[in-house]
Amino acid sequence: MESLQRPTILVLGAGAVGLSLAGRLARVATVYAACRPVHAGAIRERGLVMEGVWGDGIVRGVIPVTGPEEVPVGVDFVIVTAKGTATRSIALEYAGVIRGRPTASLQNGIGNEEIIAEYADTVIGGTVTTNFSVVGPGHVRVLSESAPMRLGLWSGNGEALRDLIGIVRAAGIAVEAEPDIRAGKWAKALLNIAVNPICALLRAPVGVADDGNIRGIVDGLVRETFAVAGAEGVRLPWATADDYLDYLYGVQVPDFAAVYPSMYHDLRLGRRTEIDLLNGYVAALGDRHGIPTPHNHCIAGLVRYAERHPDGW
Repeated sequence: MESLQRPTILVLGAGAVGLSLAGRLARVATVYAACRPVHAGAIRERGLVMEGVWGDGIVRGVIPVTGPEEVPVGVDFVIVTAKGTATRSIALEYAGVIRGRPTASLQNGIGNEEIIAEYADTVIGGTVTTNFSVVGPGHVRVLSESAPMRLGLWSGNGEALRDLIGIVRAAGIAVEAEPDIRAGKWAKALLNIAVNPICALLRAPVGVADDGNIRGIVDGLVRETFAVAGAEGVRLPWATADDYLDYLYGVQVPDFAAVYPSMYHDLRLGRRTEIDLLNGYVAALGDRHGIPTPHNHCIAGLVRYAERHPDGW
């Protein structure tokens, strides 16, 4: 397509993930990034500062915006990187931009694509396991890249998926097509469901999941999630919960042992967590299917209580 020789992309909810992605995509695209005023001001003043495995330097090709009125007509793709708690509000705010344009979700949790699909005909789901962080206003660090980004068609036009993968690849980001993005999103969410809320509540890094007192809780969370996923018709990459638990304790927990998950930082800073897109989502689907999910109900309830009582932190 002629327009995609230098496509125009809007990144919505540009924090650590979105700003890093915007900075890299600016090599091959005109990129607008909807971000908080503190980031927008810094980027306008001296550009986006990037460091880490995606390169060090100042990127001047990212155009910050703080509202839909600042976005020009003719956007080719929208990429949502906001926290899942903000998906509904940001999709509503930018509905006029999203309608008629392929929109991708690179967000944690399950359920974001369903919300976006109310506003966009073509929805692309994505998973990313790269470690991003915000150093300061308009300053991001990409710490590590443990696996390629995966993008798959959720609904709509397959040509848009192929075009987006081509753009991401041209920007130098490792990316692969995901033939079953629903399963991919559930697979990505498993680690977050199994350990994030426990670590947040215990104020401990991921390695705590290997403690003998905690393993039984993790086991229950995973087994319930597999049962619910099966009822939803989702085919996970692991045949059984036992297979995933072997992978969790053999690979994931050791790899992330020293990491404090984002939910820990959300509770510490008094922010709303994504629990309703993780354990709360599993518990709600379990209720719908008549599948008992006591572990997920319990964990979701504890996190919601902690959200409402930040003084305990």
